[in-house]
Amino acid sequence: MTTPVVVAAGAVVRRGDRLLLIQRGRAPEAGRWSVPGGRVEAGEGLRDAVRREVLEETGLDVDVGDLVGVVERRGPGFHYVVADFAAACAPDAEPTAGDDAAAVAWVPASDLDEWDLVDGLRTFLRANRIG
Repeated sequence: MTTPVVVAAGAVVRRGDRLLLIQRGRAPEAGRWSVPGGRVEAGEGLRDAVRREVLEETGLDVDVGDLVGVVERRGPGFHYVVADFAAACAPDAEPTAGDDAAAVAWVPASDLDEWDLVDGLRTFLRANRIG
C-alpha cells in the first residue's frame, strides 16, 4: 500500500538572530525540534495554513511573507511536501506551546547545531541562509 502525499505548510519565524522552534509532540519525529507548521486543510490556502498552524502551536499571530523553500519528507507511513514561508510576529509576543507542540523556544541561529532538529531541517536552514 502506498502512502498518500500530504501537503503541509511551515513558518520560519525570526526575531533578530533567533528562530522560533517547536518540539514535536506527535509522530513523525516526536520529541525533536522543528519550525511550526502542519497539514493544509481542504480548501485552505498555504499562507492561511501557516497562520493557523503557528497560532495553534505557539499562540502567536503572524504575518506570512515570502516562500522560503519547499521540502519533501518521506519515512515509514508518511510522505509530506512542505512549503515553508517567512513569517513575523509582534516584537514583544511570547509563544506558548499548544496543539501538538510539546514545547516552544526562541533559539539563537548560532546554537542550532546543539538542538535535536527533525531530519533535514538543519540542511534546509543552511541552504536558505538561516542559521
